[in-house]
Amino acid sequence: MHGNEVLGRELLLKLADYLCERYMDGDPQIKSLIQLTRIHLMPSMNPDGWQLATDTGGQDYLIGRTNNNSIDLNRNFPDLDKIIFTNEDDHIDHNNHLLEQLSRLNEPLQPETKAVIRLIMQIPFVLSANIHGGDLVANYPYDESRSGRQKDEYTPTPDDDTFRNLALAYSTHHADMASPKRKGCGDVDSNRFAKQGGITNGAKWYSLQGGMQDFNYLSSNDFELTLELGCDKYPPENVLENEWERNKDALVHYIWQSHIGVKGIVYDSVTKEGIPNAVIHIKNITGERNDDIQHDITSVHNGDFYRLLTPGNYKITAYRDGYLPHTRLVTIINRPYSEAQRIDFSLKPITLSYADSGTLEVDGMCLSRVAMQAIAGKSSAIAGRSSVDVKVPPYIRIQTDNYINSKIDDDFENSQQQWSNWAEENEPIIEPIAVQ
Repeated sequence: MHGNEVLGRELLLKLADYLCERYMDGDPQIKSLIQLTRIHLMPSMNPDGWQLATDTGGQDYLIGRTNNNSIDLNRNFPDLDKIIFTNEDDHIDHNNHLLEQLSRLNEPLQPETKAVIRLIMQIPFVLSANIHGGDLVANYPYDESRSGRQKDEYTPTPDDDTFRNLALAYSTHHADMASPKRKGCGDVDSNRFAKQGGITNGAKWYSLQGGMQDFNYLSSNDFELTLELGCDKYPPENVLENEWERNKDALVHYIWQSHIGVKGIVYDSVTKEGIPNAVIHIKNITGERNDDIQHDITSVHNGDFYRLLTPGNYKITAYRDGYLPHTRLVTIINRPYSEAQRIDFSLKPITLSYADSGTLEVDGMCLSRVAMQAIAGKSSAIAGRSSVDVKVPPYIRIQTDNYINSKIDDDFENSQQQWSNWAEENEPIIEPIAVQ
């Protein structure tokens, strides 16, 4: 996305070549990876910046960084960090898919940013990486500090354990990113990365607003890292083969990380049809822990979901409006080079009826009038023993429209316009990933 940071562009082109060649040669690990994984490669998000950097010799630290409108694309995404920080401070139970809460933009979105947001909203990514140059480190969210402090403020996500694990998955399979003996790129921060296993929290390094990494995590189900792959932003051609060898194992291993944790399908127990937009909530009960991970994901178009997790014991709950929640105890092992554990959730639709005694029953369970009103609102609308579908109580309610805003209005240029004028249609267009 920074056009003058070109190593990632070349590595992804080589990666595409490598995956195809190894697949055709019958490499069992690569064949398994490709058969289990939908892989998307975007060699360049900023072709204009790359062209400018290339035409001017590629030696300037800044020329080509921005797009053709002189905008840094990694500062141009909607700032959802402030929304999640405010929600947490105000105890608002809304911790995922936050685009619907966005009412203003700090600046107009660039064409490249819009195109990538379309992609993020249309395809249910599980894991991604944003490749840069200028340092050697795997950077994980949050990139923006909670207080606004410019650096040295570690700002963890609720999935800090998983993000650290993902960052180490790359750094420890790179030739020397995690080596404590390697040299940094010339400044104090860079010199300390090697002693941290080649990883850093973004806001601890320096805080930035409008980055793609945090946007992915807070707008979708995707977990993204920023990979800084070398001190030289525009390395010469004669080092590319060596750089490929230094990064090859790490790139392949990182793609495999999309299979850690758990996957499955949420479906209606009566119709057996998949349920989109069901919330997947996690509680970590490993050892002495008993804490909720305050970042939920949702099932996608036909009810399938993927939830990245580190090894341990968890309570996993699936729920959606109109259904009884379903909780399962799961032990995550994460076997190397294998698909994620499969855990499906059958959700029972909630129905209300009056028993002969006049008490309200929810699927055979008697409830008080207070409980009835909490669930159904105006109970007088229910007559006799007839059954009606109702919403679940607010404490297990989810947003009703949280996974696709698939069409971006190209005319949206006024940052003062309402977000609803910018993101339209809520229509799934991709087939489910998890299939039986």
